Amino acid sequence: AIVSTMKTSRILPCLIGLLTTTTFCKSVSNDPLLIRAARGEPVERTPVWMMRQAGRHMHAYRALCKRFPTFRERSETPSVAAEVSLQPYRAYGVDGVILFSDILTPLPAMGLDFHVTEAGGVQIEPIQTRECFEKRMKHQSFNPATDLPFVAETLKILSGELRGTGVALLGFIGMPFTLATYVLEGRTGTIDGFACTRQMIESDPCLLREILDLLTERIIEYAEYQIKSGAQIIQLFDSWSGWLEPNLYDEWVAPYQKRVVSKLKQKRPHVPLILYAAPMEHSSGGAYLERMARTGVDVIGIDHTISLDKARQRLDEAGFGHVTLQGNMNPTTLRDGPEGHIVEQTRCLMNSAMQDPIDVGPSCRRYIMNLGHGIDKDTPESHAALFVKTVRAFRMRDNSP
Repeated sequence: AIVSTMKTSRILPCLIGLLTTTTFCKSVSNDPLLIRAARGEPVERTPVWMMRQAGRHMHAYRALCKRFPTFRERSETPSVAAEVSLQPYRAYGVDGVILFSDILTPLPAMGLDFHVTEAGGVQIEPIQTRECFEKRMKHQSFNPATDLPFVAETLKILSGELRGTGVALLGFIGMPFTLATYVLEGRTGTIDGFACTRQMIESDPCLLREILDLLTERIIEYAEYQIKSGAQIIQLFDSWSGWLEPNLYDEWVAPYQKRVVSKLKQKRPHVPLILYAAPMEHSSGGAYLERMARTGVDVIGIDHTISLDKARQRLDEAGFGHVTLQGNMNPTTLRDGPEGHIVEQTRCLMNSAMQDPIDVGPSCRRYIMNLGHGIDKDTPESHAALFVKTVRAFRMRDNSP
């Protein structure tokens, strides 16, 4: 079997970091640290994980690629996907293990096959007409249990491996607009400015709404399927939503985000939701921060184009002081170092996260350390390990009442 028996001992916190006190926040539940932080509960330390932590930057993953050469083979073979998911936990002691998969994974179950090239590009036969939509997608049945059994099998393996470790198991989905861009473009839309998506917005908005409506229904089902299979927290990726101007964002992104969040909260209120969007032309600098908070998510993943204290201040002033922040080390800093700079920047972020302009609760709540974007494939593993160790060593004052 690919998945080997996990070590019961966890990586001990190193001495790197700022030890402000030995008095820690008292937990109000026995849930994993990451889950408690996502809910805004007091935590004994800040949890840490990294977007794209399972994958190309790790030697163990690259070695596995020689045995399982295609991405879909790796992500759709449960024992392999579970092994890849666990690699960064074993190497670094992160507080969250995220399912090794892709936001496009449910598309074949919707009638849309896809191929990932060796360079990491995506190829899909696009849908650009109503005839094509009705023939290939509209009437396609969707049953994750039947069509995507490997997802449940992988999550069940991971649940078993993580039981009793205090480490959270994350699932994830792509949000309607971002998935729609792949469906319409047939590839990553950033190559030519999402030309096909822009054209459909202008020429056939009714068709685009039908596509978005269908994607919304399907990904809600898919997220529920992951939760039933063991996922304890779900990250919602709307990676390309920042490509749209504010008026278009409000029409084509926000309503569908809210529907997904509302339905999942209605059906699975105990499962925290994280919303993340990549920094793009119209979203950099946290331009859509308040819009993201209005969806009702528990956590907002912020990119590295806005400071943590600025993001917290804006959310507090807008009435969203209860929302947890996740982020936002610059992946370039993590990749390039040097090590002293990584430690310095990590401590700086931690100190920034602890600043609370408006007194809405203990400073040890409402923060998860992560990156502002996915980890770069050329990041040395020693840099990733140092980042995690520095966060784990940092301690916060107990400001609880």
